[in-house]
Amino acid sequence: METETTKILGLGVDISKKRAEICLKNPAVADSFAVSNDDQGISTLLRKLKPYVEAGLVVKGAIESTGNLWMRVYEALEQSGIDIALANPLKTKAIAEARIKSDGIDASILADLARADLVAKCYVPDKRTREVRSLVRYRVDLAQRSTELKNKVHNILDKYSLRYDGLLFTDRGLEWLNEQVRNRLSVIDGQLVNSYLKEIATMEELIASVERQMAKLAIKDKKVEQMLLGFTGIDYYGALLLLYEIGDITRFSNPRKLVSWAGLAPSLHQSGIVSYTGRITKQGNRRVRWYLVEAAQRAARYDPKLKPFYERIAQRKGHQKAIVAVARKILVSVYWVLTRNEPYDGYRDDVKTRKLKRLERLSAC
Repeated sequence: METETTKILGLGVDISKKRAEICLKNPAVADSFAVSNDDQGISTLLRKLKPYVEAGLVVKGAIESTGNLWMRVYEALEQSGIDIALANPLKTKAIAEARIKSDGIDASILADLARADLVAKCYVPDKRTREVRSLVRYRVDLAQRSTELKNKVHNILDKYSLRYDGLLFTDRGLEWLNEQVRNRLSVIDGQLVNSYLKEIATMEELIASVERQMAKLAIKDKKVEQMLLGFTGIDYYGALLLLYEIGDITRFSNPRKLVSWAGLAPSLHQSGIVSYTGRITKQGNRRVRWYLVEAAQRAARYDPKLKPFYERIAQRKGHQKAIVAVARKILVSVYWVLTRNEPYDGYRDDVKTRKLKRLERLSAC
């Protein structure tokens, strides 16, 4: 006798670089197979699903989030009308805690969870958001790589107790650095510094190219201009990063959840009736967290609302905790700005105008 449970077919997909383990499951169906993780394999999967869909079964699927490997299969299933969810591997405890693990077993568990609507889902933004997010993430990665290389140069200079009184990676600073390479550094350390400088120059060229592409996107986005450029410390690049990393702001029911998602919430320790907060969890979106801490450094100095807030906390808890508190406060304000569709109430017209002029100049390149 046909029941509601037999009308739903669970689909579990466990992805690896070259193949995907598939499990189709309900009380009347048990089918496991593997396909290649390419266009041919995806076509095979859709062909296998077709008879079940034509028979009137509702296919509910889950695919485990693994890097970017899931994306092509997810998009193909979504376009075919399959109810597919991206499973959070950290929260899918049935998989994470299994004693016996294999791709086939993981696919089977995912099929069971999907059929029962028990998948711990990851948020999947639309295709355009994913594409812009990839560009912004590339810009972040380039900046972080450039910073790593600059730190390597500083580390070599520290070996010789050499310190430049100013910004090292400017024309004057590099002039001074080249003089130290010629006269003070060993041959090997000099070669290393020159190699790092070549890599840094390459990074800067790539960053400039990506920034021009981002500027063309930002100039067309009303949320960038009207809402986020009003924040001290947030330029068009940071505005795009926040918008496209956060995605749909309505998925956060309150600002605390957004703060937690970014890893800026303090950790909570509790024993019996005693509880206390510790350092931030750092379990969340590391790019948003990194950028907000950078923005907070500037806001703590120049923002008319946040400067007094920073100074008050810094006196009691020190600079670093105060900066994190400012970053958290910025993110809460971003939440309300995006939720209410209104500009930041602490913005300054002169600062916003300068940002817009730079944006217009870059987007015209």
